[in-house]
Amino acid sequence: MNDIRTYISENESRFLDELFSLIRIPSISARPEHRADIDRCATRWRELLLAAGADHAEVMPTEGHPIVYAEKRVPGAARTVLVYAHYDVMPAEPLALWTSAPFEPEIREGRIWARGADDDKGQAMIQVKAFEYLVRHGLLKHNVKFIFEGEEEIGSPSLSAYLERHRDLLQADIILVSDTSMLGADLPSLTTGLRGLAYWEIEVTGPNRDLHSGHFGGAVANPANILCEILAKIVGPDGRITVPGFYDDVEELSDEERAMIASIPFDEESYKAAIGVRALRGEKGYSTLERNACRPSFDICGLWSGYTGEGAKTVIPSKAFAKVSCRLVPHQRHAQISELMAHYLESIAPESVKLKVTPLHGGDGYVCPITLPAYRAAERSFEEAFGKRPLAVRRGGSIPIVSDFERVLGVKTILMGFGLESDAIHSPNENFRLDIFRKGIVAVTAFHRNYDEV
Repeated sequence: MNDIRTYISENESRFLDELFSLIRIPSISARPEHRADIDRCATRWRELLLAAGADHAEVMPTEGHPIVYAEKRVPGAARTVLVYAHYDVMPAEPLALWTSAPFEPEIREGRIWARGADDDKGQAMIQVKAFEYLVRHGLLKHNVKFIFEGEEEIGSPSLSAYLERHRDLLQADIILVSDTSMLGADLPSLTTGLRGLAYWEIEVTGPNRDLHSGHFGGAVANPANILCEILAKIVGPDGRITVPGFYDDVEELSDEERAMIASIPFDEESYKAAIGVRALRGEKGYSTLERNACRPSFDICGLWSGYTGEGAKTVIPSKAFAKVSCRLVPHQRHAQISELMAHYLESIAPESVKLKVTPLHGGDGYVCPITLPAYRAAERSFEEAFGKRPLAVRRGGSIPIVSDFERVLGVKTILMGFGLESDAIHSPNENFRLDIFRKGIVAVTAFHRNYDEV
């Protein structure tokens, strides 16, 4: 693997210039005003994939944001690897908490600091540069296809239909994704499972206008108060979600899997210190690692109502809103959970208000068997790059499209991600370690070679 390391060293300045050209495009999928940036970013990826050695690359329209498709066909190849990534990013706010401009990348302390440095432009670049090395040195023995989407951060609403329409184009033997994280820089790990996701917006309406709290307080239901009461009922004192039927399809962890999770190095005190909390809480009877990767959860993601400006304004607001989500585990179906939640909220809302529940997006969970030959190839590749055999871990995040890959294309996915908790994805001061960026390219290069041998 010394040749790939030399290639990285000799070309790193160019690699970073190309990555920075992507990062400087604020491809924020959640904001309609950035649609032109989305299109620019897709076009830039097309240029970079062609430069890296793709035979063909195009920007393909969808009902929403475009998808970049590229391919390299090797004459006589019996296998095909499909690489998935996303080029959209989360909004950068709150901007005041960034130490440098979020879309003007900087290198400090051995890290790239910028929105998208890790999630997912940096990790996508790892895939492309490994591919470039293999093509330029005549080492690629199988076909490679790429699909880079621009809606992952808003739940990939257009990608499932795209898969259905282009089944033949996307035929592959395995899918490779770098959009997950490792346990630590010195604890390489492969993600073997992801939680699903269901997400809603809740609207509570009371009086037909904001009311004077002195004239009407105590006589009229306050939508903000009612919303808080409703939300407080969703999780019981034991940490379990109270929605009837919610746990019907939840698979309990086996003793063997719980033992494997317990063997993962984990310092609870360091975990608490890193996020600035004095104590942890969650579903009783489960460890922290079990709770945040293998058990479902409920969270309020946003709340707003009434007057929030400077000073005081004594009103009973007409409306109150919340955005809430559930992380789901394999076998739970997000569409079914979405209906269960809506019915439950409607059943506990008092007659004094009107309740509206709007599902926003969701996806199912995923499990990758560690006996899969491609998983074994990834395992060997991590060991070559990091000097340690990677741990097999389930992660608490969601990539909804991974379950769609299996449902629509009938293909399993290898989650070969290189992020770290300290990378602060979705938060101010997102960053990506340069040493991990380099090792990631080594690992992906090794995967393609090892995959040919399994």
